[in-house]
Amino acid sequence: MTFNTSSSSLSQSQQQKLIQKLEVFKIQGRDKQGHAILRIIGNLFPAKIVNVEALEKYLEDEIFPSLGERPFSVVYVQTWVDRSENLPGISALRSIYESIPVNIRENLKAVYFLHPGFQSRLFLATFGRLLFPGWFYWKLRYINRLEFLWDNIRRKEIEIPEFVYEHDEELEYHRAMDYGLESDHPRVYGVPNLDTTVLTYSMRCLA
Repeated sequence: MTFNTSSSSLSQSQQQKLIQKLEVFKIQGRDKQGHAILRIIGNLFPAKIVNVEALEKYLEDEIFPSLGERPFSVVYVQTWVDRSENLPGISALRSIYESIPVNIRENLKAVYFLHPGFQSRLFLATFGRLLFPGWFYWKLRYINRLEFLWDNIRRKEIEIPEFVYEHDEELEYHRAMDYGLESDHPRVYGVPNLDTTVLTYSMRCLA
């Protein structure tokens, strides 16, 4: 998905309305344990034109109040995510995480990461540990196929975009794509833009 509008041309209110219109975040359905589902479609998030402040404000106004005090799980769909178009930098991810209220974090039961890819796994195994606490990894579940998602999620209660099904079919015929060994689709990426400070830190660790 390509956006021609620059972030400076949209007010914070307009950015929030754009997130709402694209349905990047949607509370819908339940998992097999009866927990509410927060569905996130990574490919729909316009990272180039929505800043961190607008995203945090949207979550604060629209998502967190709807979740309330009830336990919930996240279904994050990584399918066809382009790191330059859809993913913020590491500092932004950290800021977003820190803006999440404590009660919301405590009510999170599981994160189902659909179509992760090798690069996504590598990122979370390395830089992810600088961003998130250890308990997050106990709740993270990598899901390579939709059929395995349905083992945990009530299928008829959640909407999944058609392109996700199409990619899932591609994986059936190109199984090496599961592990990042090949990619027939130029838009499949897995790692957010790395801030210079984090790159410097990582190089020092390797030295």
